[in-house]
Amino acid sequence: MTEAIGAILPLALGIAISPIPIIAAILMLLSPRARVTSVGFLLGWMLGIVVAVTVFTLLASALPDEGSDASAPILGTIQLVLGALLLLLALRQWRGRPKAGEQATLPKWMQAIDQITFPRALGLGFLLSGLNPKNLLLGASAGVAIGSAALDAGAIAVVIVVFTLLAASTVAVPVVAYLIASEKLRGPLDALREWLGRENAVIMAILLLVIGVTLVGKGIAAF
Repeated sequence: MTEAIGAILPLALGIAISPIPIIAAILMLLSPRARVTSVGFLLGWMLGIVVAVTVFTLLASALPDEGSDASAPILGTIQLVLGALLLLLALRQWRGRPKAGEQATLPKWMQAIDQITFPRALGLGFLLSGLNPKNLLLGASAGVAIGSAALDAGAIAVVIVVFTLLAASTVAVPVVAYLIASEKLRGPLDALREWLGRENAVIMAILLLVIGVTLVGKGIAAF
């Protein structure tokens, strides 16, 4: 189990430091309905992570055993494909970064966060975590790592919980902290939102590059 946890740590980190959901959570915390919408967003965010990882864990668990020679070509192929897709996303993020002096553009839906309701915040959190292409690839990679680790059901559940808590931590921490001390956090949260918006593309490009190369390496080693 510890080996599986070690394998999913960088993947959980990849989801955790995604700037867009953190910015969305911060905007909700700065909105008139902060306490309601931020909690809904956090619940949706965690639910999406759990669903994505669980589905791919079950699929990976169904892969056939691949002999006693320590090679696993099917698993290796899956890891190579996932790694290559992450590298393509890294290139896309890097090419889309703001040029010097350019203002970073955020998604248009963020402009309507002031009017968002609890159900919509819940759905938005689910979509950004479970169906976002980058997070889906990371969740799939984690599911493959967990499902191919030959763990029993209890150990699988523990690893998925660990992954979910780590991946959701950067959204959970500001939400919980705001619920405890809202007034003190308004200034720092606004400053963090601006910095993340400015550096979003660079942060994700570097992260996806590292994780993509790691997965490609694991895929090659599986043959």
